[in-house]
Amino acid sequence: MKKVKLAYGKQGLEINIPDHADIIEPIELHGLKDEKAKVLDAFRNPIGTKPLKEMVKSTDTVSIVISDMTRPLPSHKLVPWIIEELSHVPKENFVVVNGTGSHRDNTREELIQMLGEEVVNTIRVINNNAFDKETQTYLGTSSYGAEVYLNKEYMETDFKIITGFIEPHFFAGFSGGPKGIMPGIAGIDTILHFHNAQMIGNPKSTWGVIENNPVQGEATEIALLSKPDFLLNVTLNGEKEITNVFAGDLIEAHRNGCKFVLENAMVAVEEAYDIVITTNSGYPLDQNLYQAVKGMSAAHKIVKKGGTIIAASECSDGLPNHGNYATILQMRKTPQEILDMINDPSFSMFDQWQVQKQAMIQTEADVYVYSTLKQTDVEMAMFKYTDNIEKTVEELLEKYGKDAKIAVMPLGPLTIPYVKE
Repeated sequence: MKKVKLAYGKQGLEINIPDHADIIEPIELHGLKDEKAKVLDAFRNPIGTKPLKEMVKSTDTVSIVISDMTRPLPSHKLVPWIIEELSHVPKENFVVVNGTGSHRDNTREELIQMLGEEVVNTIRVINNNAFDKETQTYLGTSSYGAEVYLNKEYMETDFKIITGFIEPHFFAGFSGGPKGIMPGIAGIDTILHFHNAQMIGNPKSTWGVIENNPVQGEATEIALLSKPDFLLNVTLNGEKEITNVFAGDLIEAHRNGCKFVLENAMVAVEEAYDIVITTNSGYPLDQNLYQAVKGMSAAHKIVKKGGTIIAASECSDGLPNHGNYATILQMRKTPQEILDMINDPSFSMFDQWQVQKQAMIQTEADVYVYSTLKQTDVEMAMFKYTDNIEKTVEELLEKYGKDAKIAVMPLGPLTIPYVKE
């Protein structure tokens, strides 16, 4: 047996695995020696735009879009550095827009954790409210058919800055870039269309794909409708350290970042595995079961049909206890019945996209969940429960044979494996 540490919660989780198991990780990237210097250099030598400071007048109102509490974006570093670079702009001219999408508002305490007390005390910070049209601006209809509503305060600012981090994404291809706007600061009607069953079910709506991916396509189109002025995206390693910075034009800078991530995070394997152990990259990405579907989806790319995925995700925020995730899961008795319901054109509920991806996995593989959740909650979500990963692996080796192929993805969806064609 050999020991491996899984990214789990804030502390990690050590388990013993058979010696013949393969450990699949991204190329190890060290954090930048001087993160701030790299970010400031990106402001002053951006991709596809003028330097940031030259673009902003002292009289401009400036919005800075950030990711919410469920993402490990180091906003506590990036936002103060933006404000420092734009020191000629009065602080009362800034607004930080928390891109919650359809997630819950973040509390003041959480915002302080995300941004630092200095920013929260001196800069106006708002949560996007997807459910209140009074807080949104209507921008027309996208070519994909979405009625486009975006955050009004963001739309009314003179200069718009989008922040985010880039990693492979299970249906948009990559995170970051346009996704900071769509769905980050969109209204619920727009979010629902963006995540409809046809978009999510498209074969191109998957990890690492940009071209002809309808989800990335609509995110890009809607983001450009809002006329963003400047992008600041970073890449992170397993320790959540900044490994690279991409700033400037929303599309050009983001595509450069996606190319960098593709080269470092996508890992080819020779054949599919009987058992795949995965995570959701630890805190804050593994705060709830809803988010944990991403790690399962990454494992799904290399598990055999009829194989088993074991997902270790702390789920300190429950299922979560907001949104429709748990509600939809209780509307039918099997994953296939769930898929059939969601694929019916008359069905539309927010959070259906995550359930759809989950059901697509569960119709092809068993999925065990190791977490702090109660067994009843895990089983309500149609997963199998485990409180001992090592014991579960032993039981699965009896099922598949002692030489069954095993893969371990300690960092979950920070690594996207694929089977060589």
